[in-house]
Amino acid sequence: QVQLVESGGGLVQAGGSLRLSCVVSGSTGSKYRQEWHRQAPGQRRELVASITSGGSPDYEDSVKGRFTISRDDAKNTVYLQMNALKPDGTGIYYCKLHRVWPGRGDYWGQGTQVTVSS
Repeated sequence: QVQLVESGGGLVQAGGSLRLSCVVSGSTGSKYRQEWHRQAPGQRRELVASITSGGSPDYEDSVKGRFTISRDDAKNTVYLQMNALKPDGTGIYYCKLHRVWPGRGDYWGQGTQVTVSS
């Protein structure tokens, strides 16, 4: 059974920083991708950043240069460092594990709220 638990959200002023954490328990598999998604109020959930099992990161265009995704395998934790936050960064941030092999599956955390005030 895979479980993901996010933490680190909160209220921050525009221009500030936050670091989100996602602790993963259970088997991630050998080939997978870990993702951070954001759901703004009244909007659909969107992919913000991802990192593969090989360590390759990818970012949505609007966060490139400001957000950094990383992983600490010893702690089974994936991070999202968010700098220079803007009010449009407000939303619930969800951690997701997309497991490719062995055994495909998608697993989500419960989300953590980030509010960026102007």
